[in-house]
Amino acid sequence: MSDINNMIESSIVALVAKENNNIRLDRFLAQTCDDYSRSRIKSLIEQGLCQRNHLIVRDPSTSVREGDHIELSIPKAKPYIVEAQHIALDILYEDHDLIVINKPAGLVVHPAPGNEDGTLVNALLAHCGDQLTGIGGEKRPGIVHRLDKDTSGIIVVAKTEQALTKLSEDFANRNIDRLYLALCWGVLNPTNGSIEGNIGRDPYDRKRMAVVKRGGKFARTHYKTLKIVNPAISLIQCKLDTGRTHQIRVHLSKEGHPLVGDPVYLKRVPAISKHIPQEQKNNALDFPRQALHATLLGFTHPITQQYLQFESDLPPDMAELMYKLYVNS
Repeated sequence: MSDINNMIESSIVALVAKENNNIRLDRFLAQTCDDYSRSRIKSLIEQGLCQRNHLIVRDPSTSVREGDHIELSIPKAKPYIVEAQHIALDILYEDHDLIVINKPAGLVVHPAPGNEDGTLVNALLAHCGDQLTGIGGEKRPGIVHRLDKDTSGIIVVAKTEQALTKLSEDFANRNIDRLYLALCWGVLNPTNGSIEGNIGRDPYDRKRMAVVKRGGKFARTHYKTLKIVNPAISLIQCKLDTGRTHQIRVHLSKEGHPLVGDPVYLKRVPAISKHIPQEQKNNALDFPRQALHATLLGFTHPITQQYLQFESDLPPDMAELMYKLYVNS
């Protein structure tokens, strides 16, 4: 028993009030303590870490009754198996609950096959250390949303389970403000507008996403042309109503305006490139990543309820490319 007690960090103790009579145990505990997600509480119950009137209960759907004594034990967070690595970060904001990073192109967000280390998660484990109180029972940062490896810009990461749960809900409910800057081939017509189309796996290439006729998930991208850089390339601003995988890249490619440098959705030399000098054409075709930057992120702080908004200027590589494409046009 002492070994078990040594594994417990804290406990949630509550009496069931009249207004909570006959509701599910996991729902009651989620309402009682919003530091933990309902799925996390459900998992703890199933592990036998919850007692109702001093008897262990393992079924999260068990109904509670008025006057019931409920105790949920919270185990100590386990060390995360991913290695902490000291990697320089451009931190725009940080507090107890979250951290906002201006991610450079080339930095993978989360370890995965082929990118087991050197990621944003590795860097955050080193930077945050013991500030990570535990998410899902592990001392790790909570990835709320992702940016592709070669997409630069602003990303928010949760440091507590409560912050992760609430930020994830806001993203799912589209209560987040997001703007992107992109360099695309051609000039969109109309120059300001919206692109809609369900996005799912490309039936002919499972490594790509595509606008699909059946299935997929609804996606809408609003765009605004900020500058026609030269006859073949435009700087546009994109606002997302949804957040599907590769959404901007897929929608613009579907409209015949793929991103400059996109290694997945730009498969051939755009015909419109013949309208610009060879040097400009080469500069655009040689750009080593998709020219996409998350320039603005706004959200309500999950704990303080204060609205926070962060902006990041066009990164040096995209700014330099624009200069090369523009000055000689």
